[in-house]
Amino acid sequence: MTIRRLACISIIALLACGWAARAGIIQNDVFWKDQSGNPIFSQGGGILKVGDTYYWYGVNYGRAATYAADPGSQSRGRAGFQSVSCYSSTDLAHWKFEGAALAQDQVGRGWFGRLGVVYNANTKKYVLVAQGGSPQAQGGSSPVQSGSSPAQGRPQGMHGEYFATSDTPTGPFKFDNVQSNIPFIANGGTGDQTTFQDDDGKAYVICSNKNGRSHLYVAPLRSSDSLAVQSATEISEGPGREGNCMFKYQGRYYFCSSDLHGWNASPTHVISATHILGPYGPEVLMRNTDLDFSHVTQCGFFVTVNGANQTTVIYAGDRWSDFGGNGIGYNEWCPLSFDGITPVFHSFNQWDLNASTGEWSAGPGNNYVLNPSFEADRVAQRTLAGWSNATNIQGRDPNGNLKGAGHTGNFCMQQSYTTDYTASMSQDITGLPNATYTLSAWVKSSGGQNSAVIAAKGFGGSDLTYSIAKPIGSWTLVSIPKIRVTNGACEVAIISDAKANNWVQVDDVSLISSLYAGKSN
Repeated sequence: MTIRRLACISIIALLACGWAARAGIIQNDVFWKDQSGNPIFSQGGGILKVGDTYYWYGVNYGRAATYAADPGSQSRGRAGFQSVSCYSSTDLAHWKFEGAALAQDQVGRGWFGRLGVVYNANTKKYVLVAQGGSPQAQGGSSPVQSGSSPAQGRPQGMHGEYFATSDTPTGPFKFDNVQSNIPFIANGGTGDQTTFQDDDGKAYVICSNKNGRSHLYVAPLRSSDSLAVQSATEISEGPGREGNCMFKYQGRYYFCSSDLHGWNASPTHVISATHILGPYGPEVLMRNTDLDFSHVTQCGFFVTVNGANQTTVIYAGDRWSDFGGNGIGYNEWCPLSFDGITPVFHSFNQWDLNASTGEWSAGPGNNYVLNPSFEADRVAQRTLAGWSNATNIQGRDPNGNLKGAGHTGNFCMQQSYTTDYTASMSQDITGLPNATYTLSAWVKSSGGQNSAVIAAKGFGGSDLTYSIAKPIGSWTLVSIPKIRVTNGACEVAIISDAKANNWVQVDDVSLISSLYAGKSN
């Protein structure tokens, strides 16, 4: 089963319901907004469900607003902490801003992030756990480690496992302590981390080690108050991993991680076990995440929706756009299905979730092209994730991506060579609901080719093309409408028969139902 071979109901039925009536639409590849129309700034966090309400916590970083307002700037800079944002929702699609759950004055200087919130039933407190430092002391006092006397307290600026508490899920959270060392973790500190709270209420830090990040750990929070991390259990050792997080499905624990790529996107690696402390099986790639590097994200966290009809696990990926140049949008959520105990990733640009029943389906305005903005690979190369190449040139492929030239994000696709050449880059899309589609792309071209086209092929009708064998000096949107799919498939291709040094550049390709083309992207 490929990513696209799944539609819980047909697109025709979806369209009949009407766009406005679909309350659970989750739209990726955009900068999300809350119910007041303000941008959502929430990264490196997690979700806690209290009653029927989901509370989403994440960090508002200093450059987030600048990049969202002008993605073309592609500015880079430090992830300066502004606040921990809190949003609430009952359907996971519409979010109310509850305010800054943790303010700047509660956080010390330097890095702060990779946080989660758990509930401690003993103290009836909500506990925020993060990587960070102690805040500036007020009234001349110094923060102390949990369980220490003031004389044993560390000086201001101490950095490590940060804890803050609140009586309510929305905060405000107040600093409690910083723990400088976690027992049995190599080097004492965590690499990337999240929190995980099990069905029995026990809470854990899910992490790798700080230096090298080649050791993976599960470390329980102190059960009495959740204000300290206790001795960690190493569950795996291997290549460096980050973006560490966990979900549980039908009694099995899944520890997931990204490649060690900094802010960039990655396939998702997974190990699983029937006990949270192991033993865990061998590491494998989560199925389909290699096709577009987990919808061009890094692992963020998971949300489990226990619906009336089914349980759905949501992959909540972080797209660090302003730091990695990975395209549009910070938060990219995609559903998982399961083949036995194997999780299967579904890379939807748009999908519909019924949080009450747990059921989901491809959205009526979904873009079925994988890696449409050519950002997934994160480095310059010839063969791109999700795409296949062909050429008559021996040795060096005229197909590839081009850094720093995208219509959006950091990359675009390019065909170019120093001698006469033929080249094609294509994607076979299967499992399409039979309907009428529009193929669109943003293009630039040197002109002068014998032929250069955007093409739709193999959909049950005659091939359709749009010629770009002419000078196009600035990014221009071109479209092929009325692609009537009757066999559940369509091949999307960029094809050139060109002279030496002719070139085309293509970005932001989409194949969307003609009724919604132009509305969802």
